[in-house]
Amino acid sequence: MEDQNGSSGFGKWFRKAKPYLAMVSLQFGYSGMYIITMVSFKHGMSHWVLSVYRHIVATLIMAPFAFFLERKIRPKMTLPVFLRLAVLGFVEPVLDQNLYNMGMKNTSTTFASATVNVLPAITFIMALIFRLETVNLRKIHSVAKVIGTAVTVTGAMVMTLYKGSALHFVKGEAAHHESGSTTQPSEQNWVLGTVMLLASCGGWASFFILQSFTLKMYPAELSVTAWICFLGIFEGSIASLIFERDMSVWSIGMDSRLLACVYSGVVCSGMAYYVQGVVTRERGPVFVTSFSPLCMIITAALGSIVLAEQVYMGSVIGAIIIVTGLYTVVWGKSKDSVNKTEAEKTEGQELPIKDSAASELGIFDSIEINVPSGQGRNVLASPRT
Repeated sequence: MEDQNGSSGFGKWFRKAKPYLAMVSLQFGYSGMYIITMVSFKHGMSHWVLSVYRHIVATLIMAPFAFFLERKIRPKMTLPVFLRLAVLGFVEPVLDQNLYNMGMKNTSTTFASATVNVLPAITFIMALIFRLETVNLRKIHSVAKVIGTAVTVTGAMVMTLYKGSALHFVKGEAAHHESGSTTQPSEQNWVLGTVMLLASCGGWASFFILQSFTLKMYPAELSVTAWICFLGIFEGSIASLIFERDMSVWSIGMDSRLLACVYSGVVCSGMAYYVQGVVTRERGPVFVTSFSPLCMIITAALGSIVLAEQVYMGSVIGAIIIVTGLYTVVWGKSKDSVNKTEAEKTEGQELPIKDSAASELGIFDSIEINVPSGQGRNVLASPRT
């Protein structure tokens, strides 16, 4: 009995922990993508072409799984669903990714990953607008979500408006100044890059909101992922042909450029879209975006070591403010989950009682009397027509 109880306890814990483990794992995957992608850019990779190639890889990986594993549960495709998938294929594979990559090229991987911390606040605001989130100002946890969102936005403004002095963690000051003179962007590019990164966060938040609505109409996560990647190929190719007139950028070799396409396609498009879709259906879009600070920490460490990037005081201060506000929002969300669970348990206490005699007489299809605990409410069925 002890082994069974222990096994059952572990299984229950694992089911509760799966969303958290999935999102933490994704942050490690995103951190690796930021570093590999930045290296490929330094070797001449076009961010437009990268977006197309990564979704070709993602489609080849995810489409067979979607076709075979969801063939019995996949709903019929309709025009409204297809149009939503087409918008999703543009918002994330084309708009968000290219804005993010352009912003990262004009700043740094560390700053770009730190800017993503504003994503949960934007998502929360959009979720309120579309009624995916609720706020009751008479409850502490609802007030915490509002305050946390305001603090997160404040931190993003600090990161954007205040750069500060450079912090050196790995190499000596002279070495950093030498590398910084050739690799660090100008002040003008830094501001432009910041605007692109914030616009990217807006596009990413829109993707999560629309994905949440689409999965309610078409509850097949693997198929939705495959469609997004497939449509992203065509929409991304059109954008690439418009902005990249040099056909030589489509040629890649067996180097970091190929690695960036394969890694980002498998981990950050195929797997990420699927995992985010599953967790979004279970916990909501705000929960999915609440783990970005972990990505910032991992990317900052890898960027300093692998790319010898400079970390600025403004980024650190802004990131600390963002993390503080972010986890205030997460605490409020956790209380929402507890209240929702308790409400579901209360509803589950209703006991159906049937009057078999009336059913036998054929007067009613069935008479159900729902008696919640502590109440005496009677609900009569409609007579047969």
